[in-house]
Amino acid sequence: MVFLIKAAQLLLSLSILVIIHELGHFGFAKLFKTRVEKFYLFFDAWFSLFKFKKGETEYGIGWIPLGGYVKISGMIDESMDKEQLAQPEQPWEFRAKKSWQRLLIMLGGVIMNFVLAGLIYILVLFAWGNDYIPVENMKYGISVDSTGYNLGFRNGDKIISINNKKFQKFSDIQKEILLSDSKVVQLERNGKKTEVTINDSQIKSIIDSKHGFISIRGEFVIADILKNSNAEKAGIEKDDKLIAVNDSSLNFFDEYVHYFKEHKSENVSITVKKTDGTNKKLNVAVDSIGHIGVRTNSLAGIETEHQDYSFFESIPAGLSMGIEKVSDYLRQFKLIFNPETKAYNSLGSFGTIGSMFPSQWDWHSFWLLTAFLSIMLGVVNILPIPALDGGHVMFVLYEMISGRKPNDKVLEYAQIGGFVILISLMVFALKNDIVRFFF
Repeated sequence: MVFLIKAAQLLLSLSILVIIHELGHFGFAKLFKTRVEKFYLFFDAWFSLFKFKKGETEYGIGWIPLGGYVKISGMIDESMDKEQLAQPEQPWEFRAKKSWQRLLIMLGGVIMNFVLAGLIYILVLFAWGNDYIPVENMKYGISVDSTGYNLGFRNGDKIISINNKKFQKFSDIQKEILLSDSKVVQLERNGKKTEVTINDSQIKSIIDSKHGFISIRGEFVIADILKNSNAEKAGIEKDDKLIAVNDSSLNFFDEYVHYFKEHKSENVSITVKKTDGTNKKLNVAVDSIGHIGVRTNSLAGIETEHQDYSFFESIPAGLSMGIEKVSDYLRQFKLIFNPETKAYNSLGSFGTIGSMFPSQWDWHSFWLLTAFLSIMLGVVNILPIPALDGGHVMFVLYEMISGRKPNDKVLEYAQIGGFVILISLMVFALKNDIVRFFF
């Protein structure tokens, strides 16, 4: 069921993104009176699931859910329609238009992707506002997994700044550690100031960390009891707060996780603080993997901040958020192209993207992810690789600067070469998905 929910969200998100992207090409083509022969969601190799014709354009849905396309007359594109290009140039064809018009037609998809992302962020902030955890509210400091420990962090560390720059939100700290060029983290440990330096070769371990190499340290408060679990049998209730185990006083979520893992398949005595303020001792069995059968609120005791926006306040805030996301995504490219980080192994295909969606349908998360994927689609498409929009833009810019059109054969071979590059990248990303799934 979880797989179906994630798959449905992914399919809907990609459908929205493809339609909006191709609508950008379509809109500029129509603006400059260029004929559009096809407008398709998904690819229609050999046959389509649905189609109809209106005016000079055939609209349809293909059966291969890997994107979509518009077929513009007189343009060397993925259709590789050489027969049409062998005919005399017609005034309604792409190749007959002025270079600046062709440039806008090719940029139309990317422009629409960025516009869509900005619009989504505006509406999300207006509808839901923004929740975040201020750094100053992290009164217990951070908790770390094995990756964070190996990097030099310790449970309870309080992060002051990164490269001597202070941050308001905890989420910005995690992002800055991963994406900044040099990473010297200033922190407070046991009342003393110290530093942790992270080099590029250590970034791979951060990327591979599945649960976050650092997180906010909170108390162990029960959010839910699993049915027929050891916790239910022991009488543990929702909102109970663990304050001791086997008469040892423990204060934080990470301490209990560590303790239970050290006492697998054992019975332990826990002391819980009830919502009425009383304490109660209970005996509970720890299973073979170190669990007692509860879901927890690991951020218990940490105050979050919520900011609401009026419609007019959400416009600059949403646009600012979009610009920040574009900047962050561009910074991620530096990681991918840096061989020391081995971030290229984090590239993924539809499996990786689908896993980003929540296991339950959540419109807030859905729209935030769709906005991010729209930015990702826009940035990737503008890369100067033939077969992508950026490849076409590259050749049009060459023409505008040199005053000479590239030869059709050059464009044809470039298109084929671009497809080889794209297919190779897709195979590599799919391989990464398979490795992550099975290993």
